Amino acid sequence: MNRRRFLASVPALAGAWRAGAAAQRPNILLCIADDWAWPHASIYGDPVVRTPTFDRIARQGVLFTNAFCAAPSCTPSRAAILTGQAPHRLAEGGNLWGFLPARFPVYTDLLEEAGYFVGFTRKGWGPGDFKAGGRRRNPAGNDFKNFAEFLRAAPPDRPFCFWFGSHDPHRPYEPDSGLKAGMRPEAVRVPPCWPDAPEVRRDILDYYFEVQRFDREVGELLAMLEKAGRLENTLVVVTGDNGWPFPRAKANLYDGGTHVPLAVSWPGRVPSGRTLEDFVNLADLAPTFLEAAGLKPLPEMTGRSLMGLLTQREKPGTRTEVFLERERHANVRRGDLSYPVRAIRTREYLYIRNFRPDRWPAGDPELYHSVGPFGDCDDSPTKRYILERRSDPKFARYFELCFAKRPAEELYDLRKDPDQIVNVAGRPEYAEIQRKLRARLEQWMKETGDPRATTDDDRWDRYPYFGPPAKKG
Repeated sequence: MNRRRFLASVPALAGAWRAGAAAQRPNILLCIADDWAWPHASIYGDPVVRTPTFDRIARQGVLFTNAFCAAPSCTPSRAAILTGQAPHRLAEGGNLWGFLPARFPVYTDLLEEAGYFVGFTRKGWGPGDFKAGGRRRNPAGNDFKNFAEFLRAAPPDRPFCFWFGSHDPHRPYEPDSGLKAGMRPEAVRVPPCWPDAPEVRRDILDYYFEVQRFDREVGELLAMLEKAGRLENTLVVVTGDNGWPFPRAKANLYDGGTHVPLAVSWPGRVPSGRTLEDFVNLADLAPTFLEAAGLKPLPEMTGRSLMGLLTQREKPGTRTEVFLERERHANVRRGDLSYPVRAIRTREYLYIRNFRPDRWPAGDPELYHSVGPFGDCDDSPTKRYILERRSDPKFARYFELCFAKRPAEELYDLRKDPDQIVNVAGRPEYAEIQRKLRARLEQWMKETGDPRATTDDDRWDRYPYFGPPAKKG
């Protein structure tokens, strides 16, 4: 939709802005961690990590227990947040290290044209080349050195929209930073897809250290807002763009890659102290922000505004499913090949459709272009521990779970197997539920215009990749 047509479609809002009434619209502060997974916050019950700022936002507003990213990869996840659309609708925007074509409107531009002062710091949309998509700036807005600089520039009579894009807890980590901070490795819960080894526990602590640093910095932003007298009318959202950077997590459609923390507050408008179990997607944020600002979400947005849930206009418990996807993450397969996957997640089941099961899900076993062997999994002590012992029968199952090829269909019974370890696809007792979930996933793909539902032509393999090659030697 043309942006001017978008503004013309809401003349009442434009008139309110001219009259100065737009000052009543909320400021919007999105704080997004880089690779932060659920349930790694103290309010979710994690026994080690401490997140007092996130917990504060959750207590002052709404804590979501079933929030998921649209794709477990930085660039497409952030593109979905900005556009409110499923990544498969965004052409080149569905890949890591690509670009987001300018024909796809983003909420930041729409809010700016409606009178908002818009900016971001650190990691906005990306990684990728926004200029290759025909954009003059990062889709997250105007780039500022930090939030303090942005606040000084923000006109006091206009609402603002700010994207705080932390680089935490993205790798690399300072070895033993978590241990030195006083965290206890014996308190860590090691997921059953990884060996329970001291190296793995310390690796998790280093991740926790950066989660806590992100939380502390969000607290500093809130303190600045409070001092400036602008916190009371600010819609605050704290979340992560995808799951944690460990094997079988980030870049995978299991919960470790897609299930993310989410807390939202807006004093006076969003009733406090509530926990919602509805299934929501981070693509829902763009229509949420537009509706909060008095604008109508664009018809092409597949995300659904959360304002009804936040303000209690919508009955909780009605959002019972979420759809997940991925295409090319890093360029780690000979021929620049993607690893296309779609999935549906409900309270009881996770159904996954692997479209190219002949390909390696974590990338080729040998270095192709980026990262390294099995390069869709970030280098880490945990990854190295598993790969170095892959031929040892005691550790072979961890390699199979994290790096081996997968069947065309996977199904996990979350009531019996919350860690999603045992694939029950193909078992007679699950045949009917597998059929129903497959059909529902296919229906969603067709309804949202997913090319995999019609042509399945591997177009994502041919889109440009702007990521750096791996350093050799």
